[in-house]
Amino acid sequence: QVQLVESGGGSVQAGGSLRLSCAAPGRILRISDIGWYRQAPGKQRELVAVIRSRGVPTYADSVKGRFTISRDFAESTMYLQMNDLKPEDTAVYYCNARGAIVVEAPYNYWGQGTQVTVSS
Repeated sequence: QVQLVESGGGSVQAGGSLRLSCAAPGRILRISDIGWYRQAPGKQRELVAVIRSRGVPTYADSVKGRFTISRDFAESTMYLQMNDLKPEDTAVYYCNARGAIVVEAPYNYWGQGTQVTVSS
C-alpha cells in the first residue's frame, strides 16, 4: 500500500502564500499522474492542478496564475505553491497519484488531506 503524506497547510490572511508538500515513493512520483484537489465546506472535491505523466502542468481557472504544481525527484516530494491566496481558496487539500504500473492493476492513491484556511 502506497502512502502519500501531506503537510504545509495552515491559516493565512488573504494575499498570503503557502506551500503544500506531499511525500511519495520516488518511483510512484516519477511515473504517475500527479495532482492536487481540494474540497471546500459544502462543495464537492475539485481538481486544482495536475501534471499528467506525459504532459505539462494544468490548472483550474480559479487558481491559474496563482498556484504552481511541481515535483522534486531528489526530495521525493510533490508541491503546490499557493500565492495571492483568497478566502475562496479555503478547503482541505489532497494530493493524488494515479496510474498503472501494470495494465491490470491501476492505482489511485490519496493523501490524508491538509487544511488551508484563508482569512479576509
